[in-house]
Amino acid sequence: MKDIGTKISRTLIPSSVLTCADNTGAKTLMIINRIGKSGNRKGRYSKSGIGDIVTASVKSGTPQYVKKKVRVVIIRQKQAIRRPNGMRVKFEDNAGILITETNLPVGTEVKGAMAREVVQRYIKLAGIASRVV
Repeated sequence: MKDIGTKISRTLIPSSVLTCADNTGAKTLMIINRIGKSGNRKGRYSKSGIGDIVTASVKSGTPQYVKKKVRVVIIRQKQAIRRPNGMRVKFEDNAGILITETNLPVGTEVKGAMAREVVQRYIKLAGIASRVV
């Protein structure tokens, strides 16, 4: 997994709500925990941001996905992220897309924009992105 050269402020904690930005049938996701977290202080929430993989619960959508635990990569967040050239980018919602255990997308297209930092880290997700910002 490639490192991101961007300063990402991680603001999404467990129980944060994401919109599902792909065409799998899930609509609303709630974060359970971040995958690969390490070195957290005892009793502190594990925070996540753009490009992180989290486990989430599907709160609304088709019956195939509702109440199921899924792996999600976060592609948009409301909090601004700072790029190396000094530009700051923020989106109007927090969104993620469903992925498999091997980090391949479950859906076939993404609704809305995807952050460039996600495409740099996960090359396979660039194939289904409609826009990369």
